[in-house]
Amino acid sequence: MDYHHQPQQQHHHLHHYDGGENDYMPQEDDWDRDLLLDPAWEKQQRKTFTAWCNSHLRKAGTQIENIEEDFRDGLKLMLLLEVISGERLAKPERGKMRVHKISNVNKALDFIAGKGVKLVSIGAEEIVDGNAKMTLGMIWTIILRFAIQDISVEETSAKEGLLLWCQRKTAPYKNVNIQNFHISWKDGLGFCALIHRHRPELIDYGKLRKDDPMTNLNTAFDVAEKYLDIPKMLDAEDIVSTLRPDEKAIMTYVSCYYHAFSGKQKAETAANRICKVLAVNQENEQLMEDYEKLASDLLEWIRRTIPWLENRVPENTMQAMQQKLEDFRDYRRLHKPPKVQEKCQLEINFNTLQTKLRLSNRPAFMPSEGKMVSDISNAWGALEGGEKGYEEWLLNEIRRLERLDHLAEKFRQKATIHEAWTEGKEEMLQQKEYETASLSDIKALLKKHEAFESDLAAHQDRVEQIAAIAQELNELEYYDSPSVNARCQRICDEWDSLGVLTQKRSEALKRTEKLLETIDQLYLEFAKRAAPFNNWMEGAMEDLQDTFIVHTIEEIQGLSTAHEQFKATLPEADKERQAILGIHNEIAKIVQTYHVNMAGTNPYTTIDPQEINTKWDKVRQLVPQRDQALIEEHARQQNNERLRRQFANQANVIGPWIQNKMEEIGRISIELHGTLEDQLTHLRQYEKSIVNYKPKIDQLEGDHQLIQEALIFDNKHTNYTMEHIRVGWEQLLTTIARTINEIENQILTRDAKGISQEQMNEFRASFNHFDRDHSGTLGAEEFKACLISLGFDIGNDAQKKTGMMDAEDFRACLISMGYNMGEAEFARIMSIVDPNRLGVVTFQAFIDFMSRETADTDTADQVMASFKVLAGDKNYILADELRRELPPDQAEYCIARMTPYTGPDAMPGALDYMSFSTALYGESDL
Repeated sequence: MDYHHQPQQQHHHLHHYDGGENDYMPQEDDWDRDLLLDPAWEKQQRKTFTAWCNSHLRKAGTQIENIEEDFRDGLKLMLLLEVISGERLAKPERGKMRVHKISNVNKALDFIAGKGVKLVSIGAEEIVDGNAKMTLGMIWTIILRFAIQDISVEETSAKEGLLLWCQRKTAPYKNVNIQNFHISWKDGLGFCALIHRHRPELIDYGKLRKDDPMTNLNTAFDVAEKYLDIPKMLDAEDIVSTLRPDEKAIMTYVSCYYHAFSGKQKAETAANRICKVLAVNQENEQLMEDYEKLASDLLEWIRRTIPWLENRVPENTMQAMQQKLEDFRDYRRLHKPPKVQEKCQLEINFNTLQTKLRLSNRPAFMPSEGKMVSDISNAWGALEGGEKGYEEWLLNEIRRLERLDHLAEKFRQKATIHEAWTEGKEEMLQQKEYETASLSDIKALLKKHEAFESDLAAHQDRVEQIAAIAQELNELEYYDSPSVNARCQRICDEWDSLGVLTQKRSEALKRTEKLLETIDQLYLEFAKRAAPFNNWMEGAMEDLQDTFIVHTIEEIQGLSTAHEQFKATLPEADKERQAILGIHNEIAKIVQTYHVNMAGTNPYTTIDPQEINTKWDKVRQLVPQRDQALIEEHARQQNNERLRRQFANQANVIGPWIQNKMEEIGRISIELHGTLEDQLTHLRQYEKSIVNYKPKIDQLEGDHQLIQEALIFDNKHTNYTMEHIRVGWEQLLTTIARTINEIENQILTRDAKGISQEQMNEFRASFNHFDRDHSGTLGAEEFKACLISLGFDIGNDAQKKTGMMDAEDFRACLISMGYNMGEAEFARIMSIVDPNRLGVVTFQAFIDFMSRETADTDTADQVMASFKVLAGDKNYILADELRRELPPDQAEYCIARMTPYTGPDAMPGALDYMSFSTALYGESDL
């Protein structure tokens, strides 16, 4: 749209529309330049007026976002007025200057004023300056003029007309009471009621609640937008949260409902009027079409029926003539009555149609040429004329045919009986089941055939009677003589064929009987020779496939010798096979020469030539396989022997080496050369030399792996097995490690207990002296003898130690330890040095025991006395005292393990240090 510039400086004032005697804008709704709108109303008006403008502007392919900004240049304002009025405004100014914008807005205001609207209190400058209040007032004036002014309901118009329309439409809804355009719409039910009244399928009104306005409002707004093309002009939150919603926004939105529904109602009324007129025409046209079709169908039926009634050509059979009579009776009873009814109905429909056309001021109906009522009556008369005499002609023709049917029926009966007897006889005589039958079956078939020959001769008379009746029907010129003659000829030809086939079958049965007797003898001979030969082959296959297990070269050589002896018998066996197959070939020659179909098998055996050949081929195939298997096994045994010797050569060296090392370690642990440190150094060097021997053990393991993979279970070349070597090696490593550990423990014991090197040597010498089997352990009696040698008296008196302490030390030791070395005391000592009750005492246990006897160690009494000092001479101790005197970790250790003190002088928190001290040493304290 091209607009042109028409600068105007006039100042318009927007007041209200002068609608004559009914002003729809009360004075209190005037726009006041000096007062501000309620913020909530302004927000509602912005949204509603923007949506209303966009609902029209989108028809021109545009829209606005901000109502006071987008109308400032006047272009979209002029476009809006053109869309809603359908008229063209003056050409707008395209310049960007203020004067251009004011000119465009003035053109729009002039157009509004030209529609009878009085404009006060506003000018184009306010719109160009983006005055929101003035812009909203101008849009409201446009809405009133173009959306509300033309509403008219029962002599009311504009606002009152719209309100009355809403009241009329919502009257059936008890929970809706529309009295204004503000608070009456807050609960949303008014909007929902308007939609439900006109489009009940869009809203389930029964589920709406008056106390849920948000749901009601959103439901109405969503449905109106989706199905009625009414944009959302209001916000449910604004309406619910505002005490009195903006009346102008509500009116604008409700007017869209009015235009949406009232326009549809007018269109429906106009459509109904057209449909009513068209329905009359359609009904009349349908009656005309029905008449034309009914008349055509009836005339076509009459045209087809008359030639049928006039046909006097007789049928050749009684059945066909009776069917003609039955068809005529069906015509009278079934086919004609409905056509009589159609003829009557056709005349009624014609008269009814003419009456309706006359009453609706339509011209009279004129049927197509040849379909007048008179044409139909003439055709009906010709139909009834054809019926006369047809039934009488049918009855006379039926009586004539009865005279010939009797003789023809007699012919058919005899022919049928004969054909029933001969049915399948040719197929039976042509069967060649004897070709696959056994000898006994052939003899039975011969007897059965002789009985059939007797029955065939007995039916000769009936064939002659059938031929005589056929000759008589020919002489009487029977209408179906050709079929009678053909049937008679077939019977005679078949009779001759049966005679020929009977003779041929008799000869074939006798010839087959003789051949089968010869074959039976050959079958018997085949069975007698095939059975033992088959058993020999099965035994041979079993022997050739028998799995052999050998462990020496001698064993495999024995198997090879037996196999060579078996191969020497094969030529003679092959001759027997050829002889047996020759019998079968003779049978096959007979079968081929005389074309005997041998479907059966040899009744005397289940063995056939194919089986014999298959098994013979299998034997021939297994022989070289057996040869190969024996060769491979011989090679395997040779390799196994090589592996045995290879393993034995190494094992016979490693085994004695391990045994010698074990003895050397035993001697080292017994000998008393040098200090303990010297012995320890020597043992560690010895241990290193043993570890360096490990590659030879690994090499022997590899040879053993090869032996295992070859499944070799014995070796006559050595007494050593890999398990012996492994156990010896592990014992050697364990012994050297244990011996080193014993020396280390002796050093720790010596250093901890203060034992001199001379004492250690004395203990070792005594121990070795009584370890007579050099096992590194002492038995109970050996241990007792050792104690006696060291000065312990194992009698009934106190223990004595001599040669180790002086007299005063020995006396003090006896008093402090209080030993009684009787048998009971010795048993107690044994429980200490041999806690596992193995019956032996190791050198380490011996050293531990002797160190206790010779070293100065803490006792339970000494520890108890120390706790008593910390407790201030009390019989108990407190947790605070422990924490004060001992390091934190040791104090907490004691507190966690001491039991509460329960003596008479106990106090809260008292701990029993006496029991704790005793528990620290237990039974081990001597």
